[in-house]
This record gives sequence, C-alpha cells and structure tokens, in this order.
Amino acid sequence: MKNVNKYWFLIASLVITIPFWFAVACEDKKTDSQSAGQEKGPPASPGAPADLKVASELTGAGATFPFPLYSKWADAYGKEKGLKLNYQAIGSGGGVAQIKKKTVDFGASDEPMKPADLEKEGLFQFPMAIGGVVPVVNIDGIADGALKLSPSVLCGIYLGTITKWDHEEIKKLNEGLSLPARDIAVVYRSDGSGTTWIFTDYLGRVCPAWKDKVGVGKSVQWPVGMGGKGNPGVAAYVKQTGGAIGYVEFAFALQNKLPVAQLQNRAGMYVRPAIESFMAAAKNADWEKAPGFYMVLNDQPGDETWPIAGATFILIHREQADASKIRAIFGFFDWCYRSGAELAKKLHYVPMPESVFSLVQSRWESEISSGGKPVAWK
Repeated sequence: MKNVNKYWFLIASLVITIPFWFAVACEDKKTDSQSAGQEKGPPASPGAPADLKVASELTGAGATFPFPLYSKWADAYGKEKGLKLNYQAIGSGGGVAQIKKKTVDFGASDEPMKPADLEKEGLFQFPMAIGGVVPVVNIDGIADGALKLSPSVLCGIYLGTITKWDHEEIKKLNEGLSLPARDIAVVYRSDGSGTTWIFTDYLGRVCPAWKDKVGVGKSVQWPVGMGGKGNPGVAAYVKQTGGAIGYVEFAFALQNKLPVAQLQNRAGMYVRPAIESFMAAAKNADWEKAPGFYMVLNDQPGDETWPIAGATFILIHREQADASKIRAIFGFFDWCYRSGAELAKKLHYVPMPESVFSLVQSRWESEISSGGKPVAWK
C-alpha cells in the first residue's frame, strides 16, 4: 500500500506542477486590422470616451483557492467582452512574488498583505470573494459530514500528538461512529499557499501549542505528514490515501467528492461548511475601517459560523505603465463584482456585497494612476 500511495503522490505532484492555465477568447477569427497587429480589445464601459484604449489580453498568477471561481468568471466575461485572460494558479506565494517582479498584470493571494508591505512594494489590494477552508477525510465507512472535530483535536492531528482515528479524544466527539484503529495520514500543502496561511492562522488562534511550536504562514515546518502541491494536489492525495486528512478550499472538496468534517466553532456549535456558514463568518467584517483592506475572518463569533474562512485578494501596482492594461483589469473585476455573484454562489463562494465593491472602486479612482494621473476607465 505504501508504494501505491507514493505512486499516486508522484502523479498528483507532476500534474499540479504544471501551472493551471485558462485563456478565453471571444473571436475565432481576427479582422484584417487585427492581423496587422491592431487587435480589438474589450470595449470601454458605456459612457466612457470612445478613444480609451483597453487591452485585449491580461496575465495573472497566484492563489489556487479562488481558481474555480476565476476560471468561470474569465470564461463568461471572455465570451461577452472578448478578453483573453491567462491565469496561472501557482499558489499565493508565487502570485505575490510575480506581481512584485511585474511579470504579471495582477497577482492573487489569500493571505492579505499588511498595509506597511503594500506601501513598501507600491501595491494596492482588494477583496474579490470569500470562501471556506475545510478538513477533508478518507476513512472507510465515514460519510460526508459525519465526523466531528474540535479545535483541539484538529490541532493535535496536525501536531502529530493524535495519530490514530480511534483515539479517545476523537471517539468522545463521535459516539455512534465506528472509527477504525488505523494511522492518520496527514496531508498539507507543499507550496507557498494562502490556503495554508488561512489554515495555520486558524490553528494559531485556537491552539496555543500550534502558535508556539509551528506558527502561521504560507509555508511552515510541518511536524508530521506529507505534502501535495496546490488545493488539487492535496485533494488528490487525500482521495487516494486511506485514513488521510487534508485541508482544501470547499469547492475542491465538492469537485473531488471528498467527505468533509464538521468543526466546532467559537460558540461551541458543530457546523458543516456551506455558503451560509461562510456568510456568517463574513457578517462582522467592517471593510471601510480596514487599512489596505487587510481583513482576517477566522474564528468569528456566531452559532452558525464556519470557523476557517477568508477573503481572496487581487494585487495590482498603484502606478501603471500601461493604462490600457489597468482599464482591462478594472473592466473585468467590475464585471465580476456586478455580474458574477450568481456564479460565485453556485461554486459556494460568498460574493462581495455592493457596499464593498463600491468602496473598492472609489479607491481605484483615488489610488491607481498611470503617468502620474488617475485612470479614466468608465
């Protein structure tokens, strides 16, 4: 069985090492003028001056957490407006690194950058959607949502102090479940990951031993377990390994039909992951009072709150060398805010409320420039 697990891990690693890529184009053929190098891009927003140039292609890189959502948004917007978007889901750490180097038009991260770091790098960040990180398991005979985990048990599993599924602490939480006397196979993210940052931030808040021994970050020194690259890599490893537990964004759990565990929240209630419990986590967020839109949504109060939740963020440079690129970025994400909410809900992400995206857009107009001047885009 050990060799089989290694085999599946190798396949998952090789597959996920190839960057996710999607590109959406509306037109099958270019016009004569496009063939001459004058490619037609998405039109300017209604009411905008006719001579505003808008780029027809954008590049982005970063978080795998929102990849299912960004993929759907890009496909729908590309068909409607003609934008071609190349986004590489390489992890939040990679997205931050690439936007700093200016090798992409925008970066994406699930760990918000602190205001001082944004200022230092000349970056601006804004939230796009909210989702949940969920524990997924592969235990014979245990159905989806049947297993209950407390913060101390989840922490103990990832610290390596709870190593068997029939451990007394797990059995106390799950009377009536037939838990096997088998080893727990712990799976974590091997790459620099915003999902890991959300997960370790949660453990650091609810488990003093985790904060002292491991800490919080996009990449940490895991006490126990095996690493998979990206949310898909972790999901693949859990799916192929009996007795495994891992953590992924909720959409990846659904796509891979992986059983999720209930978690005990701050109010002491056991809850299942769902868009309603993610919305409960976001209810207390006051974005207007968050400098640089820095916001952490873990371990929020409320009986129905899912305890491991977070926003996913877009990163752009405050000063833009190419105004046509930033117009395309604004146009795409404006559409996502205004027209992409239903797609977000179908994928179990929480769309940002109108009050938030109105606030974001007012900051675009006051804080983003090209050639030292505000960028007209609508």
